[in-house]
Amino acid sequence: MLDLRQFIIEKSKEVNIDIIGFTNGEPLMDIRDYLGYRINHGISTEFEEADIEKRINPRLTFPDCKSIIVIGLSYNVDYASSETDILKGRLSKSSWGLDYHGVLRARMEDLVQEIKKKVDFSYKYFVDTGPLVDRELAKKAGIGYYGKNCSIINEEYGSFIFLGYILTDLDIKIREREVIDACGDCTLCIQACPTGALAEPYKLRPKRCISYLSQTKNPIPDELLRKMGTNIYGCDTCQVVCPKNKNVKKSLHKEFIPEKTRGIVDIKELLVMSNRQFKDKYGSMSGAWRGKNILKRNAIIALGNMKDKANIVLLRKEREKGNEFLNPYIDWALKRLMGE
Repeated sequence: MLDLRQFIIEKSKEVNIDIIGFTNGEPLMDIRDYLGYRINHGISTEFEEADIEKRINPRLTFPDCKSIIVIGLSYNVDYASSETDILKGRLSKSSWGLDYHGVLRARMEDLVQEIKKKVDFSYKYFVDTGPLVDRELAKKAGIGYYGKNCSIINEEYGSFIFLGYILTDLDIKIREREVIDACGDCTLCIQACPTGALAEPYKLRPKRCISYLSQTKNPIPDELLRKMGTNIYGCDTCQVVCPKNKNVKKSLHKEFIPEKTRGIVDIKELLVMSNRQFKDKYGSMSGAWRGKNILKRNAIIALGNMKDKANIVLLRKEREKGNEFLNPYIDWALKRLMGE
């Protein structure tokens, strides 16, 4: 008799999936109250599903859901930029290589096709785009535990992992595997957060997080502009300082090696790029979804935070273009550099 769970685990290795776990289709009741707290206190973001029930109940997305397959892919690739003669903006590792949404969807589709060779079934899969809280699914499936920085930490790969999930009508034997929180007394991530987004262990103030700030179209307060540093998209600070990311298995997925971007943004180049040039160079990375204008805004903020008066010329040239969205940030950067 086919052990479907073990069969899926073996096939996941064949299709180059690093981590796999399983859970049932029951609602994610453990986080219901916290999601309500976020909404009631105005700290949820515009990127989240507003309906709490949709966020916790898989069957509102896929009515026939019995079992959920959760996968993880490490994007912790080793790479050091050799660029030395340019104004560098920082990219999160999550946006170094090819857009992970496509990479994970391809892996899950490969896995689905392997399963279908043995049993016919219905399914839906998601990478970020579904309403469910993928980190909670990952915890429930035994992929890892929540770190104090709210990232899911896997014992073998650390926290630099992308998550995806497949809602299925399969009857898979679920073996509950509780992964014990191993953060202990460590608070390095909380101490290192540039904006104080990690106010306390396991609690994130998302609208202060640089990953959020680098994506939102909403106005950014002056206090936070100063703390964004030279981040053009995302922020890795809380993961970089985490001891659980030391001596872990590295990613072997070539798709996440930054062959085009070199892991950085050339700020001078970005400011003068045409839309076509932007698409050619940055269009394949996950951060490109927000578009050139948002990344240009972040580059302008970076110029102000570099405190190099040579950047004034670049900013004044950009100011002459009359972009109403960018102008307030250009003015802020100019005042910062000119000491006003």
